[in-house]
Amino acid sequence: MHNLIKALIKPGVVVTDGSWGTQLYARGLKPGENTDIWNLTHPGKVEEVARQYVDAGSRVILTNTFGANRFILNKFGLADKAGEINAAGVEISKKAAEDRASVFASIGPSGKLLLTKEVTEDDLQSAFEEQANAQAQAGADGIIIETMTDIAEAGIAIAAAKKTGLPVIASMVFDSGKEKDRTMMGNTPEEVVKEFAGLGVDAVGANCGQGIEGFIPICKRMRSVTDLPIWMKPNAGLPEILDGETVYRTTAREFAQYVPELAQSGANFIGGCCGTNQDFIKEIKRALDSK
Repeated sequence: MHNLIKALIKPGVVVTDGSWGTQLYARGLKPGENTDIWNLTHPGKVEEVARQYVDAGSRVILTNTFGANRFILNKFGLADKAGEINAAGVEISKKAAEDRASVFASIGPSGKLLLTKEVTEDDLQSAFEEQANAQAQAGADGIIIETMTDIAEAGIAIAAAKKTGLPVIASMVFDSGKEKDRTMMGNTPEEVVKEFAGLGVDAVGANCGQGIEGFIPICKRMRSVTDLPIWMKPNAGLPEILDGETVYRTTAREFAQYVPELAQSGANFIGGCCGTNQDFIKEIKRALDSK
């Protein structure tokens, strides 16, 4: 395990951040607009999101680089700006974090399927290396491979990120199967942990997909097969479409009621994903402090 991860978890459960997309939409991002280019076109608004999480008590914040790989950026004619966008995302979060939080650069899925041969493993490797190298050179403290649905693609991203020498956390989406305890490709929490541990990750976890209640059994199952730190970032419940807008019903206070149990289940890092904001982070911190 990387020394930074050891230092972060030593005092207790680490509060991470909340949603970025939700917060950028609240600041004027339009549906269908590329999120990551805002690092270049609206850096002040991106910094607002990062800073609000630090002010709320996040000890780890991410970067606005989730979709900043050449495949997704190419849809917007921005593939040639991948390095610049990733570097700017790290620099913005580092500026907001100052010395109050660590910055873990976000790498999300490519949007391409290996299974249908839309993309080759070599092309994925090259794209993820481009992203991870730009993030590392810009001063990221670590890298989080997140919201992955294909364990094979996640493995390629992990290998690319590991080359930087930074700590690497890998997080999958579990929202499939009768109990919503499998990835889209059918992998169980135990299978994911075994695969990622073998690739040398510094922590493993889950994010997105469902509300916090569903993360507790997933966390318990992960903890039962590993001593690695566990990263958990649930949604604010499941989304509903209301008058054309995506709405998350779970409140920050309701979300936080489950935080002590999630911590007791073995989570070392707890934050929020879709639908969460700085109020969720404050409530997570309050729940952990009172425990």
